[in-house]
Amino acid sequence: MTETLQPHPLLAQLTEAVQGGMPVAIAELGRLVRIPSVSWDGFDAAHVATSAAAVKELLDQLGVFDSVEISRAPIDESRMGQPAILATRAAKNGRPTILLYAHHDVQPPGNAEDWESNPFEPTVRGDRLYGRGAADDKAGVMAHVAAIRAFVETVGDDFNLGLVAFFEGEEEFGSRSFANFLVQHREQLAADVIVVADSDNWDVNTPSLTVGLRGNVTFKLTISTLAHASHSGMFGGAAPDAMLAAITLLATLHAADGSVAVDGLTSRESATPEYSEDKLAHEAALLEGVASIGHGPVLSRLWNQPAITITGIDAPTVVNASNTLTPSVTVKLSARIAPGQSATDAYDALEAHLTAHAPFGAHLEISDVDRGDPFLVETGGWAVAEAKDAMHQAWGVEPLETGIGGSIPFISTLVEIFPDAQILVTGVEDPDSRAHSPNESLHLGVFQRAILTEAVLLAKLESRA
Repeated sequence: MTETLQPHPLLAQLTEAVQGGMPVAIAELGRLVRIPSVSWDGFDAAHVATSAAAVKELLDQLGVFDSVEISRAPIDESRMGQPAILATRAAKNGRPTILLYAHHDVQPPGNAEDWESNPFEPTVRGDRLYGRGAADDKAGVMAHVAAIRAFVETVGDDFNLGLVAFFEGEEEFGSRSFANFLVQHREQLAADVIVVADSDNWDVNTPSLTVGLRGNVTFKLTISTLAHASHSGMFGGAAPDAMLAAITLLATLHAADGSVAVDGLTSRESATPEYSEDKLAHEAALLEGVASIGHGPVLSRLWNQPAITITGIDAPTVVNASNTLTPSVTVKLSARIAPGQSATDAYDALEAHLTAHAPFGAHLEISDVDRGDPFLVETGGWAVAEAKDAMHQAWGVEPLETGIGGSIPFISTLVEIFPDAQILVTGVEDPDSRAHSPNESLHLGVFQRAILTEAVLLAKLESRA
């Protein structure tokens, strides 16, 4: 039986403050979207620094933090990570501390011709704001900023709740300095509750609290068969070219139905909400006549089973094709790991499979390896109950507890460094946000309800001893 919703005493005032602040929040988000803060190698790191400075300015303007700084941590002995913003305010009178996480870096835009508008020019069409980072995850940054602003407008600036804002600058490039950053700023980042605003919602009318995340293993795989290119007419049919070897090897990763066929990669049994094949076809944009892959309930495939995708291939382009046998081909392999398996064990299984199935004696080289463990939220804590109640009040419907097919690898690092903190994975995205894809967008109604959710949560924690 659904319990009668008991509105928070400040709900009406918080709602008015959030609504009144929406034009400013959208404008500020637009300014962030205009900064092409791609954190990948090969892109101008100065843009990430510009983005960090812009976010710092937003936090400074709130006027509630004891300290706001831009900081970088080392990746290793020779490389530094991208700039992150860290703001802190100490708790008073026995109140808890809440850490608000998001990231201000973005994915590369991809091909400009695939966008209906400039990826770095925020554009409103209908009820959506389009642009790279408009949803993932500059909207997460702005949801935190706007929620704090509405909270302070409602309760005043002399509140007792401890606040930490941590906005990372390299999440889209693997959070490679993340662990070192946590160690470097451990005391400043310590919190009772951590809100990670980097996930999605069930749809534009129904909020979700993400309680399960797949892990990931990514690496470059180079397949080589020849010391140099040779004439395909003279040697084709006898000498194995690297493209043939690559196609043959990669085909062994999947069964005939498209499910993963790598021994040692595990699945997890868990009940999932109803999600039809038609819904998958719509939300994943399957072309007419294209069937889904894998077996079992759709959401089990997306949340609780492994997946392997080849996300890039370095090989001769069609325009530069010549009649030669290719000596080497490099691919980028991305594997999603089901909750319950470590990323290290998954990598070992993938490496063993590739080595065992290398055709024609092809030479394999694996490089640039990234690993991130899966994560399951402990749903019995008081913070989960508070967050779900805040969602219910802000959205007017009860939230769902969901998994997600994507990965947020650093969460397992947060748990390791701060084992007593309660983790809440929320977000401002919806199934049509197209994060990482062309025409990424933010539903402005979802944005407003996400801000109100967090403002209500802050008010609830302010009154909690």
